[in-house]
Amino acid sequence: MLDALTITNYGRNGGVEMFNSAGTGARVEGSVELDRAESLRVISYGGGVQSTALLVLAAQRKIDFLTFLFANVGDESEHPATLAYVREIAAAYAGRHGIAMHELHRQRRDGSIETLWERLHEPRLRSIPIPIRMDNGAPGRRSCTSDFKIKVVAKWLKERGATPRNPAVVGVGISLDEIHRANKRRCEPYEQIDYPLLDLALRRDDCVQIITTAGLPVPPKSACFFCPFKTVAAWRHQRRYEPELFEKSVQLEAVLNEKRAMLGRDAAYLTRYGVPLDRAIQAIPERPEHLDSGCDSGWCGS
Repeated sequence: MLDALTITNYGRNGGVEMFNSAGTGARVEGSVELDRAESLRVISYGGGVQSTALLVLAAQRKIDFLTFLFANVGDESEHPATLAYVREIAAAYAGRHGIAMHELHRQRRDGSIETLWERLHEPRLRSIPIPIRMDNGAPGRRSCTSDFKIKVVAKWLKERGATPRNPAVVGVGISLDEIHRANKRRCEPYEQIDYPLLDLALRRDDCVQIITTAGLPVPPKSACFFCPFKTVAAWRHQRRYEPELFEKSVQLEAVLNEKRAMLGRDAAYLTRYGVPLDRAIQAIPERPEHLDSGCDSGWCGS
């Protein structure tokens, strides 16, 4: 019997490898058949406040979801605090309440796991998959959410019978105070998007109360630690309290601009202010900013 957290990697022939948290397990060729009622009603779990509130509501059987999918873009890309929360707190809680939590990864054709960090450092990279900021502050086009979250979850759903004629119900953790994000969530033909928090008229503060009342710590904001949607205040926090992650972010920005320079393209940045990261958080004065939504709901909603 698998532990609460099942790590699933997808192979080129449609087989999957399922591992428990101890790293043991077996490869199963072809599609894996699970209970259809369970497998076709899932929560896209991001490890943040809203989706963790959904986990508690599911444990209390106040919403009809018993499967949670966490698409991990890579251990060196996800914030370490998010990974720790998902694996040590959320997965254990899910297991105690009869909820299956699966950690999914994008996999190359040769069977190896591809991470977002690795793609960003590919020597022949021409299109940057994260929404890096142009000189005018506007975010560039991105494929990180699609490639490392939506498509990975899609593979899992399709392996279990989701089709345009029989779509899976995918619950997303968008709360009432960010209802505008619901219109931004792309709906694939094989899925039907559901917003349980909106149905229950719950706001983010309500989600925090649900989590704490259940005896769980409030999770940190879920997002890649180098996400360009991060506010300057969040960058300042990272520089002061997580200097190793900040230095990696600075180095990543420099690497991406080296690649852009070789392609004859203008510089781009991880902040909206048109200067390198280590200068931006010093040069720009404190002022109110819209909070970055991160990937709390299991996908990038900014």
